[in-house]
Amino acid sequence: MMAAPVHARPRVIEADRIVAIVGSEAITLFDLRSQLQRVAKRLQRQGTPLPPQEALERQMLERMIMERAQIQAAHDQGLRVSDAQLEQTIERIAANNKMSREQFLLALQQEDGISHAQFQEEIRNEMLVTRLREREVDSRIAISDAEIDNFLAQAGGKREELRIAHILLRAPEAASPEQLQRLKARAEDVVNRAQHGENFAELAAAYSDTPDALQGGDLGWRSEDALPALFAKAAKTLRVNAASGKANDIALLQSSNGFHVIKLVARRGDDKEEDGGVRQTRARHILIRVDELISESEAKRRLEDLRERLKHGEDFAELARLYSQDGSAANGGDMGWVNPGDTVPEFERAMDALREGEVSPVIQSPFGFHVIRVEERRVQDMSQEKQRFAARQALRERKLDEAYQDWLRQLRDRTYVEYRLEEE
Repeated sequence: MMAAPVHARPRVIEADRIVAIVGSEAITLFDLRSQLQRVAKRLQRQGTPLPPQEALERQMLERMIMERAQIQAAHDQGLRVSDAQLEQTIERIAANNKMSREQFLLALQQEDGISHAQFQEEIRNEMLVTRLREREVDSRIAISDAEIDNFLAQAGGKREELRIAHILLRAPEAASPEQLQRLKARAEDVVNRAQHGENFAELAAAYSDTPDALQGGDLGWRSEDALPALFAKAAKTLRVNAASGKANDIALLQSSNGFHVIKLVARRGDDKEEDGGVRQTRARHILIRVDELISESEAKRRLEDLRERLKHGEDFAELARLYSQDGSAANGGDMGWVNPGDTVPEFERAMDALREGEVSPVIQSPFGFHVIRVEERRVQDMSQEKQRFAARQALRERKLDEAYQDWLRQLRDRTYVEYRLEEE
């Protein structure tokens, strides 16, 4: 008797499904996994260890939810990016890559699997989110003379800079005591793991609710007075490179936004001339950031193209206004008078190596890729006017950080979100 034939078990293919609803829009499993693949590739290129798949998936979904919430808020306020503005931006991106529009879109499809329609949507959304933040947060920051007076009265003679990495576990606006207790327990677990040697950037990518979480939560070099007041106060008790398991280079803090885990990565003092003056540089720069849409090679190619145009006589300020992704763009890339330590080390080294009027090669910093031109230099006493200007800038930077996080929390709380990721 012949045995019945054994048939191969059919391969189960998971159908696409909804993993979250944000307002009136859905995020699908296909959307989520497409973003995960792209972010995983970028983290690998940067050498950042990948967090567990489940944690990365949760983090990416929350990031997509926040992006959808901001885009819906932009639409509600009547913000729009016209087709003409969008196409002009795409033409500019293609030109920066020394390609025609058609060549660039074809390269995106072949190398990254990004369709023309998908790329259009991503660029339009990025422009909308930027405009929304400028309207809702940046334009509303005001610094009074009384605040400057109080700031200067409290500031000592020593100007110190800190490099801090940050993880935020965001709390709902009207969180119950039970919710806060659960969130605090999660934060304490993160602190314990960081103190015992786990990679802080990996923990940030897995747990932090900030926009820079997938960049490891590194805030870069900041003067102590430009940090959020809560961070600056805590940093006074921290030391750099404390021994694993006994560390006090990490602190757990609570604010209205939730629980913060901060790590003191490095500390440095001021850099003054012997006569009490400060060697200052007035410089312009153009910055292209690296993110999910712009790879390192693409950012570098864009700036190489802009540098070539500068060689042929195009105006630096005009190119900065058009292309720079930095707050100084509106001023033609003019950074004003820069003191030693005001910029990250990579930027400062390149700037200090330039003669007046000279344009730098393309250089990389934690913020992306830059081209720098030195306008002039001087040794300057810190006059009262300069001190007040520096105080205003520091207070504005501190307020921007706090205001943006508070605005994001409020936006998230008033946005309807329904999770379906765990549904079978």
